Amino acid sequence: MKTDIQENEHGYVLTMNLPGIKKENVKAELKDGYLTIQAVSQTEDDEKNQGGKYIRRERFYGSSSRSFFVGKDVKQEDIKAKFENGTLKLDIPKKEAQPKVEQKKTIAIE
Repeated sequence: MKTDIQENEHGYVLTMNLPGIKKENVKAELKDGYLTIQAVSQTEDDEKNQGGKYIRRERFYGSSSRSFFVGKDVKQEDIKAKFENGTLKLDIPKKEAQPKVEQKKTIAIE
C-alpha cells in the first residue's frame, strides 16, 4: 500500500495507491486517534480447454491494512475521503490539542 502524506496549512493529504482493488473493498476507520485503512483484494483466473477441463485455475485473496496516528481531537466527520481510479485520497484537518484546564483543588482548613 504505497502511501504519500503531504502537509498543507489546513492539515494533511494522505494519498494511497490501491491498484486492482474495488471501492467496496476499502474500509477506513477512526478509533482512539488512529486512522486505519483496510483493503481486501480478490481475483480469479479461469482457463478451460475445448472439453471444459481446467488447464489452469488461479485464485488470489489478500488483505492489508495501515494505521496512522492523526490525533485524538480529530473526529470521523472531519475527515474527507475520495476513491477514484485505484487511488484513495483522504483530507485530514489539523487539530490543535486543547489545553487541559487545570483544576484547583482547595484543602479545607478547620
